[in-house]
Amino acid sequence: MITAAAIARMIAAETERFSAANPRSAALAKAAARHWHGGVPFHWMLDWGTPFVLFADRAEGAELWDADGHRYDDFCLGDTGSMFGHSPPPVAAALTRQASRGLTYMLPTEDAVVVADELAARFKLPFWQVTSSASEANRAVIRWCRGITGRDKVLVFNGCYHGAVDDVFVDLRDGVPELRGSLIGQVYDMREHTVVIEFNDLPALEAALAKGDVACVLAEPAMTNVGMVLPQPGYLEALREACTRHGSLLVWDETHTISSGYGGYSATFGPLGDLFVLGKPVAGGIPCAVYGFSAEVAARMEQLWAVGEKGHSGIGTTLSANALALAAMRACLTEVMTPAAYAHMLPLAESLAAKIRAVIAANGLDWHVAHIGARGEFICASAPAQNGTEARAKMHGALEHVLHLFLINRGVLIAPFHTMTLVSPATTATQVDRLAEVLDQCLKTLRG
Repeated sequence: MITAAAIARMIAAETERFSAANPRSAALAKAAARHWHGGVPFHWMLDWGTPFVLFADRAEGAELWDADGHRYDDFCLGDTGSMFGHSPPPVAAALTRQASRGLTYMLPTEDAVVVADELAARFKLPFWQVTSSASEANRAVIRWCRGITGRDKVLVFNGCYHGAVDDVFVDLRDGVPELRGSLIGQVYDMREHTVVIEFNDLPALEAALAKGDVACVLAEPAMTNVGMVLPQPGYLEALREACTRHGSLLVWDETHTISSGYGGYSATFGPLGDLFVLGKPVAGGIPCAVYGFSAEVAARMEQLWAVGEKGHSGIGTTLSANALALAAMRACLTEVMTPAAYAHMLPLAESLAAKIRAVIAANGLDWHVAHIGARGEFICASAPAQNGTEARAKMHGALEHVLHLFLINRGVLIAPFHTMTLVSPATTATQVDRLAEVLDQCLKTLRG
């Protein structure tokens, strides 16, 4: 039993400990607040639950050092951006080579040929395009799907996350679609063009698609943003079949689920989508994303081009597919995101999940661990969630807050959103053991 009073006491103690241990970060946070809004160059950097932001100094592999010289075992890895380790040597070398040869030309390089061949072979879709982020790739995909189907609606799942795409900021609350409260300054109601249903709900999916106005279903094969929600047996296959039958395109956003296996979830376990989006780690942490599509989708794109006005389509930006990003992506795909990397990551992540389950059981807690591939999450509630509503109901903000603070103060970083972990090719068994040991120490302290 963990009481609210125990949580409050630990938050106070760990906040004081953090403040005392990080004077350099405190000074930098104060200086940054002069002109960075909120004291950080990007607002999400405030989401760690610390009394002031922790300033990083450097990172390598699965380790990070802060401005005060503390070393961390890093299981956050830039919230997937550095999923294959910080500054992988092949990527760092490729960036060094390209940096003196030009950063962006608005022309392809030889790297582009290698990258496209690698993407097609690995993810089993023949045609590709490059953008600067997964958000941008998802926007492009939605526009293409609407254009080639002549339909206006996008279907998403309650609690989804597909980057900063306005169309997906719709949730279900008590079964009623609502605009997500975090979307600032929106001037039209996305519910006019976005359909939201629960994950794993086949009747709701069938009813939504049967109306014949859904251009595409945009989904992660396993939800990762509202906590981890895994697909029920047969659900993804039924989703694939329903999309085909009703003429809606199926888009897999595998920016997070690339951790599932060498070809992501869909190429590893199936089924394939009509389109595929991958951002964050594809260039080793350099801003870059790709979207792929089937030959049929490519043919329909070309038909749309043939009847449209030539010129700027509103899809893509000047720096998309710049030479630096292509060089980084080539090195990452061919030398870092390899079968050997996954052969290290997946068993080690399995070991981590087992160790955390053992710690939870030893402390007599009715919690569970969700796990697939290199990604896992220990959830402070019993039984896995089946959908976004159930996942939200299992959240425990104060308890998650204190878990993060306790781990940070003892040199362990996990993703600041929920209690999610990633294992990289550079992660060691010693680091896995240490995370489990620190979590055990935290739970024993909380339980008194």
